[in-house]
Amino acid sequence: MAAVALAAVALALALAFGGSEGSDAAKAGSEAAPGAPTVEIISPRNGARQISHAAVVKVAVDNFQLAPHHFGGEPQLGEGHLRFSLKRVPDCVEPKKLADAIKSPVGNGRLLGKSFDYARYAGPNGALAERIGSAGGYSPATRPEIYYHGLVPGFYRLVVNLAQNSGMTTQFHDVTNFQILARPGHGPKPCSAGKVPSAKAASRLE
Repeated sequence: MAAVALAAVALALALAFGGSEGSDAAKAGSEAAPGAPTVEIISPRNGARQISHAAVVKVAVDNFQLAPHHFGGEPQLGEGHLRFSLKRVPDCVEPKKLADAIKSPVGNGRLLGKSFDYARYAGPNGALAERIGSAGGYSPATRPEIYYHGLVPGFYRLVVNLAQNSGMTTQFHDVTNFQILARPGHGPKPCSAGKVPSAKAASRLE
């Protein structure tokens, strides 16, 4: 029962944080097209819970060539690089804002969390993001992996997109949500008046 409750909370937070059943359906449609590029997050698994403050992200790419020598160059059919974006769900939210975000996850009410796409957290990929001006938005990669570290406990949402050499994103993407657990007695600080913990609020929403 606890596992089912956690899954429901993760789904609600994922919807509030920008995911949607519609986007999953669109991705499924693109995967069904013969020869279409695909990207799939292998780890961390969706709904994973871990105590480590680091995440080794690995993805599988098909029908698309990662082209490090053409990074930042002219677009070429079927090649480019990856755009990783990792954000943390806010610890405390206003229940109404969370409800509105879940009802319209891609609208103006969408909840935005802290980005971890900086050199401090994403290493060389984050440093490259800072160099090209995408820090805080995404970390580019020409290998099917990225290493994030220094992650504090909480819920996270990771999005990976296939991008053209020029950096322009494509429709092909994947999403995973995972949680980093706090040590006993080291949970988040109490929420201020009028706000509730994100997980608690989401668990009350259908």
